[in-house]
Amino acid sequence: MAVPPIPQARTAVAVRAVRVPLLLDVVLGLLVAVALPLAIVAIPNTISVVAALLPPDASQVAMVRAHGLALPVMLLAVPLAAVAVRRFRAAPILVVGLTLLAAADAAGGYAGSTFVVGVLRVLHGIGAGLLLPATLVAAWERPRRRFLLPVWAGMLAASLAGAQALALWPLAKATSWQVTLQPYPLLTGVALALAAVYLVLWIVAGDGADGSDAERPSAAELRGDRGRLTRAAVLAAGIAALAVGMTFDWPAVLAIAAAAVAVIAVLGLCVVTRFEEPGGRTLAFASVAVGLVVLPTAAQATYLEMGGVRGGPGLSGLWLPLTLAAVVTVASAYAASTVGDKTAAKLVGGGLVAIVAALCAIRLLIPTSVGLVLVVPFSLLAGGAAVALVAALRTVRVGTALFGLSLCFPALLGGFLLGTGVQRLRIDGIRSSAAAQPTLVADAFLDALWMWALVGGFIVVGIIVMASWLGRREPGAARQNAQVLIPSPTPSPEEMGAGSGETSSDR
Repeated sequence: MAVPPIPQARTAVAVRAVRVPLLLDVVLGLLVAVALPLAIVAIPNTISVVAALLPPDASQVAMVRAHGLALPVMLLAVPLAAVAVRRFRAAPILVVGLTLLAAADAAGGYAGSTFVVGVLRVLHGIGAGLLLPATLVAAWERPRRRFLLPVWAGMLAASLAGAQALALWPLAKATSWQVTLQPYPLLTGVALALAAVYLVLWIVAGDGADGSDAERPSAAELRGDRGRLTRAAVLAAGIAALAVGMTFDWPAVLAIAAAAVAVIAVLGLCVVTRFEEPGGRTLAFASVAVGLVVLPTAAQATYLEMGGVRGGPGLSGLWLPLTLAAVVTVASAYAASTVGDKTAAKLVGGGLVAIVAALCAIRLLIPTSVGLVLVVPFSLLAGGAAVALVAALRTVRVGTALFGLSLCFPALLGGFLLGTGVQRLRIDGIRSSAAAQPTLVADAFLDALWMWALVGGFIVVGIIVMASWLGRREPGAARQNAQVLIPSPTPSPEEMGAGSGETSSDR
């Protein structure tokens, strides 16, 4: 008696359809968790910390200026990379970005001149600028983006809060100044290996199993995205040029005025830009607030507490509070992704309010000799940023999300310039007196941190008011809750075992 053949081939295909995308998502999640800190740790300019190790014939001012090129270059690289990611997809751009970082790290040990330092820091800026939009789009394209996007937002916010400490930890016992150019070479290698595995799985899954051509953005949407990203690139180039110019000993008052103009310009672009979806302007304002406050504030707090002059826990004492804050941040981002649509719309303002609370906590709790106390301001700062970003991302397309990311880093540089100007204003006031006393210098830095917390708090409150007022005047704002593009958590066919591999990306 004949026995009907068992359809083993079809079963194998169905199993692969489930397992390959699942493995792809796991690798991508690990890659995001490793690559984002590597990208953000390229921002701090730390070469002055190892100034005593520089060659005798090297100009410290020139070295500091060359080392500081990474952030201005990153500003311009992010919007340009966003355009490239939309054209060439995320996986290849991810590999290119990490390859540039790995190459710059490998060559960093052989740097011997200011010119080489400048070139390597430019490569760091380009590589980091490629990684930021590429990781965002890679997470966005996946069917499980409601899990991956909170990881992306949480790791971005946690990396911003811990970037200064991450950049300084390898320098604690440094014997060579080149360490500033290759702080985590092993981690960069791990990230590059993960990116290679991700690229292979992306190809095996059939162009990433991230949607058919019909699901890609229309020509009109792409034109609108390119127009917004072009304006963001022009703004970034202007702020980057301003930042480089300010390294040539501008007076503190003039530096503050120029930084204020830069911040106003970023906010102005949020106001005048037109968006297809009502949530676009809200995301733009939230991205500016996150960039403006998180890293500039955390960097000042880290610098003050790491020395222990005012009783701080020292650099080693920041490990635990920053690690706990990172855990709280990622958990908060995931929690924000699980709430209902109406609640999510309110969480953008709630996250920004948490940032304001963090600035108040800094005024009340810093300085402190107990490292665990710093969990409060760092968790509020990074957690509030992650919640605001996740909630705002739920109502926009990926093109609008890339525009918001392109505004985040010009705002970050503007915040750095403004905070540095406030510091110089306070420090210049003690130079004519006994400025060499460590306690007076520490007092000046503490006063500058408190003043910056006050200024940053008022700016974030102003952003909350502007976002709320302009959001209500947006055409179709009343329909915003009905246009959530990242749906509330419901089991996908893939997670239920169907293994369809389809996604609703860019609907």
